[in-house]
Amino acid sequence: MALINLKAFDVVPVRFNLWLMLFTSCWVVYMLRVNMSLNLIAMVPQPARNISSRSQCNTDNEVLNESLRHVDIPEIREAPRQIGGGSFNWSKDQQATILGSYFWCYPITSLVGGMAAERWGPRYVVLVTSLASAVLTIISPAAARLDYIALVIVRFFLGCAGGFIYPALHVLVARWAPPAEKGKFVSAMMGGTLGTVVTWSLTGPLLEKFGWASAFYVPAGLTFIWCGFWWYLVADTPSEHPRISVAERKYIIDALGDKIKKSKGMPPFKSICTSLPFLAMIVLHFGNLWGLYFIMTVGPKFVSSVLGFELAAAGIISALPYLARLFLATIFGAVGDCILSRKLMSTTLIRKFFCLFSHIIPGVLLVLLVYTGCNTALSVTMITMSMGFNGAATLTNLQNHQDLAPNYAGTLYGIANFIGSTAGFFTPMITAYFTRTGDNFEQWRPVFFVGASVYIVSAIFFILFGTGNTQDWNISSKDQDGGKEEKAKDDDQNDMNDTSRQNYIKDLKENPTSITTRT
Repeated sequence: MALINLKAFDVVPVRFNLWLMLFTSCWVVYMLRVNMSLNLIAMVPQPARNISSRSQCNTDNEVLNESLRHVDIPEIREAPRQIGGGSFNWSKDQQATILGSYFWCYPITSLVGGMAAERWGPRYVVLVTSLASAVLTIISPAAARLDYIALVIVRFFLGCAGGFIYPALHVLVARWAPPAEKGKFVSAMMGGTLGTVVTWSLTGPLLEKFGWASAFYVPAGLTFIWCGFWWYLVADTPSEHPRISVAERKYIIDALGDKIKKSKGMPPFKSICTSLPFLAMIVLHFGNLWGLYFIMTVGPKFVSSVLGFELAAAGIISALPYLARLFLATIFGAVGDCILSRKLMSTTLIRKFFCLFSHIIPGVLLVLLVYTGCNTALSVTMITMSMGFNGAATLTNLQNHQDLAPNYAGTLYGIANFIGSTAGFFTPMITAYFTRTGDNFEQWRPVFFVGASVYIVSAIFFILFGTGNTQDWNISSKDQDGGKEEKAKDDDQNDMNDTSRQNYIKDLKENPTSITTRT
């Protein structure tokens, strides 16, 4: 019966199935990553909150903030803490170590994940690391009961496995997505955004009804089920897929042309590291992650400390920036594909033009956010719009590495993500430096100026030095020589065939009686 149900997927194009699996893979990664932040609330008794401090805007926006905060938010927050099944007296530093241990190895495995996928295939890399992540999630409750150090170790290896997945997915996109559809495929990687929102929404009922351990077991079980679909529906290349139609395979291979080789050698690191277009892509990616981490961390803190409205306590409002980014990323991806398919702009012009939406406009909105005053609704709107417009990154930094070298897309993304992840360390430090003397508009203004500057300067640098053209080092010299030799052999074989055919026709004309029949 399971096989019959799965065959329903064969009715739709394989590319749609692949898009769906890309989207859900990012969902799974974030589901296993972010569930711990909410699980800790149920696992560790929290001290009562002292809400005696007042922000700069409390007196001006008391009614609006109270209506958005809701009177029952403190009780809702306390509810998971009354759940039975385990109580761990971990300090705040120990809790921070548990949460942070996921990211200790994540940038390193992200750096090598692309090379692993290019060598052994993205299908196997994603499958193995997802299965490992599910197993690690299942043993997390047992590790927690053993000691918090054991849970830290589990989270560390969970981050090691998670770092492989995104670079491997970019390798898969490079091998499957026709140029005119690449925006749609890259936008599928925003599935992690929705995964975060849904995970936080569903974890609460699980905690209340079944206890904190269920919030580990259910995501792990869903991941195992997902891995079965991944194994059935995904192949490394169109030519290896067992159920793709001949027409769809031909369409993809013809659209990709000769830019993709299933290389198992080492990437040309010297050419990569000395490439100015690749450096421009790294700068653009760094600016994107800086702005993303800035909004995710500093934005809510500003709204809480200065405006007196805690964004994370307002339910759906806390999800608006993420949902806006997901929605607009899909729109921008479709628009970019339409422009490219109709040849209204070149690839390079598309990458540079949409930097206006992915980087420059979000940077401007960050500056305007400081001047909104004690208007909570307008501030939330600015944060939502800033992250929403950043969804255009699906047409800029999240796609440019595939333009430069489709054969090494995973490697390029891994390097850029390794460097860009450092933004997550710098943004809290800069915020702490400028706000060490207080939390008002004067202290926060330079924080937003720095964030906006990184956004805008990175876009300008890419506009000046970036490109959407495939680089020469995408095809190694060995592959180029092999291609020339293969082409020469084909030409020689064709010449020999033509000569033999001409001689045969000549013999027929000169010796017509040489043809006999047997009776």
